Amino acid sequence: MRMAVQSASSKTSGCRRAPVGIMNPVAVVNDTVTLWRPTGPEELALVEASGWREWPPRLPGQPIFYPVLNEEYAAKIARDWNVPHSGAGYVTRFNVLRSFLDQYEVHQVGGKTILEYWIPAEDLPALNASIVGTIEVTAEYH
Repeated sequence: MRMAVQSASSKTSGCRRAPVGIMNPVAVVNDTVTLWRPTGPEELALVEASGWREWPPRLPGQPIFYPVLNEEYAAKIARDWNVPHSGAGYVTRFNVLRSFLDQYEVHQVGGKTILEYWIPAEDLPALNASIVGTIEVTAEYH
């Protein structure tokens, strides 16, 4: 199986879509992919206000939405970045239709397990429409 993993050190032009026929290294359950996202209290409050169904629009200067492919990486960001910057960090888990994610490459931004999708802000409504179930908090750090 070939995988579409884009190294952060390789030359890229932003968020590139995955070539057709290339598999992504993600956990797939019944046509959905489980993703995680570290977040702070402000973003989490907006997710809660949506009924735990969608991510809020990106803020100006935030052109990319970065869900990650494993809980350990999300926990590291929540603990090491969100807590110092906002007093709390949360790890969330959500399932997305694989058919939506198939158009994006997975980017390796560090070690073998430091993997994330780069979803352009303008595609966030389509990502939200592709979430199956609700967004769940799996860990909390203070």
